Amino acid sequence: MRKTLLTAAAGALALGLTLTACGSGPDDASGAEGPLVVGATPTPAGEILDYVKKNLAKDAGLDLDIKEFTDYVLPNTALQEGTLDANLYQHKPYLDEFNQSKGTELVALDEVYLPPTGVYSEKVKDIADLRKGATVAVPNDVTNEGRALNLLAEEGLIELKKGAGADASPSDIAKNPKNITIKELDPAQLPRSLSDVDAAAINNNFALDAGLDPRKDAILLEKSEDNPYNNVLAVKKGNENDPRVKKLAELLTSPEVKKFIEDTYKGSVIPATAG
Repeated sequence: MRKTLLTAAAGALALGLTLTACGSGPDDASGAEGPLVVGATPTPAGEILDYVKKNLAKDAGLDLDIKEFTDYVLPNTALQEGTLDANLYQHKPYLDEFNQSKGTELVALDEVYLPPTGVYSEKVKDIADLRKGATVAVPNDVTNEGRALNLLAEEGLIELKKGAGADASPSDIAKNPKNITIKELDPAQLPRSLSDVDAAAINNNFALDAGLDPRKDAILLEKSEDNPYNNVLAVKKGNENDPRVKKLAELLTSPEVKKFIEDTYKGSVIPATAG
């Protein structure tokens, strides 16, 4: 009996050491296997990932599982909790603010594309024609609200306090010559609000989902030069070296994906890399 117990114990110890050696924690992603589960908003991130999955992933030895989300919070909470391996839908200022406010540990990797924010209206065809006392809806999350307000300020519709920066809020409006009312709404609701307001600053993915063409329909569109809002591939801290993530990053910044973005969106989404 004693001999049998000793043999069993030795076998269990050997098995445990083998499992320890083969296992991979957050800082050792070399053992990562199986599909890479990536979260994305449907347009354009989901479409770009779908192109990669159907045209490039197999030859690269990458198995992609794409999960689509229609809001900006769940893709990050799912990434933090581990039900996603990566996500693609947000710019770094939003990710940084999310980490700070939610206590998450998410890391931005490669920049993939710029989805320019635009101002849209069913009431006027030119931004200069906004009436006095007009109501303009903006996203209610910190970074995209600041982005929208800075876009209005660049056009001279409002003036922000010195130093307001990327996280500007309505309280930072120093001058408002047209007495514009800023209405804060959930980003996904903005396209549906167009009939209720004079204009709305709408994030690119929600504009495209609603059938709006930023090049043709926006009465004011963000410029691409020196723009900090390129959307990034993101992972949980510790998973930066997952070989599947590295493969996906290479594919997303490849000449093939650059051409797909240019041919598909024709300037309404702009590749972040020269390819």
